[in-house]
Amino acid sequence: MHTLYRTRELRDLEARGRAGLPDGTLMQRAGEAAARVIDGFWRGRPGGLPHGATDGQPAAQLATVLVLCGAGDNGGDGFVCARALQQRGYHCLCWAPMPSGSADAQAARQRWQAASGVILSQLPGQQVFDFVVDALLGIGASRPLDGALLAALRWARQGSRPLPVIALDVPSGLDADTGEWIGGVAGAPAALTVTFLADKPGLHLRSGLEATGCLHVETLGLDTAEDPPAVPGRLNGPAQFPQLRVRRSADVSKGSYGTVAVCGGAAGMVGAALLAGRAALRMGVGKVFVNCIGAPDLQVDPQQPELMIHPGRAPVAGEVLVAGCGMGSGPAARAYLAQWLLHEGPAIYDADALNLLAGDADLRALLHSRTHATVLTPHPGEAGRLLQISTAAVQQDRVANALRLAQETRAIVVLKGAGTVMADPAGNYVINPTGGPALSSAGTGDVLAGITGALLAQYADRLSEVFGAACGAVWLHGRAAQLYGGDVGLVASEVAALAVRAWQELRAA
Repeated sequence: MHTLYRTRELRDLEARGRAGLPDGTLMQRAGEAAARVIDGFWRGRPGGLPHGATDGQPAAQLATVLVLCGAGDNGGDGFVCARALQQRGYHCLCWAPMPSGSADAQAARQRWQAASGVILSQLPGQQVFDFVVDALLGIGASRPLDGALLAALRWARQGSRPLPVIALDVPSGLDADTGEWIGGVAGAPAALTVTFLADKPGLHLRSGLEATGCLHVETLGLDTAEDPPAVPGRLNGPAQFPQLRVRRSADVSKGSYGTVAVCGGAAGMVGAALLAGRAALRMGVGKVFVNCIGAPDLQVDPQQPELMIHPGRAPVAGEVLVAGCGMGSGPAARAYLAQWLLHEGPAIYDADALNLLAGDADLRALLHSRTHATVLTPHPGEAGRLLQISTAAVQQDRVANALRLAQETRAIVVLKGAGTVMADPAGNYVINPTGGPALSSAGTGDVLAGITGALLAQYADRLSEVFGAACGAVWLHGRAAQLYGGDVGLVASEVAALAVRAWQELRAA
């Protein structure tokens, strides 16, 4: 599994690693590893080698590199990287307008100068570079980019042909925990980020999704398995939901794969409940009942006649309940939700159900009294209302707020957005890497609720499997957008079929 470490945990890991090694060892390993990765990336990038070069030619004929070195240890990594690239044949210059701070960084700077390395105090004028290495700030940054550092990154990105940027550890100015640009001041998005010791959640959240580019993790010889983080984090992927890769046996029936009851769909929003029901059916659940509270005369879904439309039907014990999709927020909706919170079986509460919970202490008490598996699927606004903070505050630290909400509600939380976060009450979290802007369309959240319900009905016999089923639903939902391929034009009714295709590809792999 791909483990994520927050800054505090990385500091502890680094301190323990340094304790058993000679001074400067980790910095030397970091710079040399970065040079090796950069060389492979540059030679293997699309378009092949420039200037008619071949793999047999020295790299000096391929690239001239400017390494931007800050005053801290990240800058020291940059000096080591520049020296290692120079040894591989690249032509490197370092820009370092400030003195190096730590003893390790000073030593790396001196070794670069002893190898006839050039250090510039001013940004170059007319000299042509092929790419820039960003070694300005690492994970310890706490203030927004400004001054010379910000000017250097803007210099790299100016003009009609911005230079590719390769970041060491994190793109400078990016919060490694949250994925936010510190203080809202954007640095330079990287084509490649070579991150050290372990992966970081901020590289998979919010602005970090675009700022990171291709990601390569270098552990620098430390066994991270011996130093697990205090708050266990993972990057979502098939290892989180191995049960989804198992093919069905031949001797089964529709009774083998559970039942989902979708309850919602007030007047004017009936489509939300139907989208959830259709998605659940498409994802392999045995039976799906739909109770559209705003359409008491609805008898059949012409587009999906396999759905069993039962106005007024309450979920039966043992069924998986999907409640809240388009249910509205009036007194009638509140009365329905009060009944549905008493459901004796797994339940997903989405959309309007979350808004009603946020504003009603009695409903929250019913939620807290549930003894069956519960999944909440808020977007940032809904999460903010549940936590009684602003949407912006939720987004400032998505991991921390998802964990807080999971602990306060004693439910599994799926905090939707750029880098969807799944969190459980025990303090575990998973960040999802699939998805894209094509999902920013009405109804895609209802589809996710339906997919989640279907997977819970099929696989969540034990509480530990509920979290895995939720992770699988989010991964497949996001993968559907990636299979669609575009960033606009995907509608919610198309997502479930693409998610099934993603599921089939996962099993085939």
